[in-house]
Amino acid sequence: MPPIRRLVLDVLKPHEPSVVELAREVASADGVNGTNAMLLEMDREVQNIRLVVEGAAIDVDEVEHRITNLGGTVHSVDEVVAGEEFVESRDVPQDWAPP
Repeated sequence: MPPIRRLVLDVLKPHEPSVVELAREVASADGVNGTNAMLLEMDREVQNIRLVVEGAAIDVDEVEHRITNLGGTVHSVDEVVAGEEFVESRDVPQDWAPP
């Protein structure tokens, strides 16, 4: 099965643990080379985080398990890159709109 190289997740988490702790915990999962955690929105009880995870062969189940162990929930998987080559998304004609 082709390896997962990038995941972009929409995560809802409580204020504690911190975004730093979340990023570090996920970065230590099998197959993960690095993470990027960006705070998108915050209210009194929760934070909405965009979590970008990259690696040679990401263990998706372990990433989700680590998030839930910290009290978070994966709301959506917004991007997945899989395979031997890293493919960047590109605009295609149907995405283009005139100014």
